[in-house]
Amino acid sequence: MSCTRRQFITRVGALAAVSGMAGRVVANTLNINGVRYGMVHDESLCIGCTACMDACREVNNVPDSVSRLTIIRSEPQGTFPDVKYRFFRHSCQHCDHAPCVDVCPTGASFRDAASGIVDVNPDLCVGCQYCHCRVSLPRALYPSGQ
Repeated sequence: MSCTRRQFITRVGALAAVSGMAGRVVANTLNINGVRYGMVHDESLCIGCTACMDACREVNNVPDSVSRLTIIRSEPQGTFPDVKYRFFRHSCQHCDHAPCVDVCPTGASFRDAASGIVDVNPDLCVGCQYCHCRVSLPRALYPSGQ
């Protein structure tokens, strides 16, 4: 395999950038009292019923017009009558450096100090949607009457 000098420099630069970023991501993992919380979800078992969305909304007192958890259905796979769909869970990633917490003007978006979970205080939320996540998940609760 031949490689020009320009290709070599480009590849070495890309490798250096990727390896440097990988170390930074691992180094910034948030641990609280030595614990890193996570949620296990087996998408192969999801049938798309959205019961988890309803349960999340109820437990977190989120209005019907908003969802912190979204189930996305794939395009149909296969041919009739054997058509199948795949379902994907799309929810808050509880980022280590959550931008929704940084931009909230009222402090409604916050990280729980005990668990590290990113949450919204419904008493402080004014529904401005500044916390709207880059992965398109609304976190605003919208105060009653809006």
